[in-house]
Amino acid sequence: MHSINDKAVLANGVEIPWLGLGVYKADNEGEVEQAVKTALENGYRSIDTASFYGNEEGVGRAVKESGIPREEIFLTTKVWNDDQGYDNTMKAFEISRRKLGVDVIDLYLIHWPVEGLYKETWRALEDLYKRGFVRAIGVCNFLPHHFEELKNTAEVTPMLNQVEFHPWLTQPELMAYCQENNIQLEAWSPLTRGRKLDDPVLNVIADKYNKTPAQVILRWNVQEKVVTIPKSVTPVRIKENADIFDFELTDEDVRQLYDLNQELRFGPHPDDF
Repeated sequence: MHSINDKAVLANGVEIPWLGLGVYKADNEGEVEQAVKTALENGYRSIDTASFYGNEEGVGRAVKESGIPREEIFLTTKVWNDDQGYDNTMKAFEISRRKLGVDVIDLYLIHWPVEGLYKETWRALEDLYKRGFVRAIGVCNFLPHHFEELKNTAEVTPMLNQVEFHPWLTQPELMAYCQENNIQLEAWSPLTRGRKLDDPVLNVIADKYNKTPAQVILRWNVQEKVVTIPKSVTPVRIKENADIFDFELTDEDVRQLYDLNQELRFGPHPDDF
């Protein structure tokens, strides 16, 4: 992976950039628009939003005003917990599509595995996929037992699983499960919301490459074949996060980062959200 243009290939052949911009908590007005425009100007071609974020309209405006052809930008959004179930999901999708101002959404995800609903929600995603309204479908925050339960009714295997993932939460069993089932792993909150960037081990590695701790974590993600979507609304950080393709971590660096694992979550557990 030597360029921001490099992409992962999902199970159905659809390509998704290894690095994208997350826009969680970015204001729907100028803030999210400026963040998306800055990202696109700096080579990003993947933007991850959600109905819950309340900023799909701003993302859509920024994409349209960027002048970049729609087919070059990979858009992800998600169905929120309150909108799950077959009929509600179909309605929620139309609202998201209208707000984004697009005909086709590149990746549509179930935001959380709401017990008693996520199977019907997945059936809706399958229908949207079969009808060509989405190019790929997947889930967020699913653990192996959620996938095993989904197998009982699913016709299409989720193509991607977006989860909290960073050196302090590596979830090896989940990673192995996704690899064995050709489900692409994607990291949300890869930078621990800034809470672990002062870690001594991380900083020693960063100093070795004359990179920031954040850049080291993001490089570790993509080297380990985990798609990553760091969130930022600060132009200098957006640019910095993209500057990870001119160095490569050694096997020892990678091992040291895995050794930081504490199963430490900064977000909810998928069984207790």
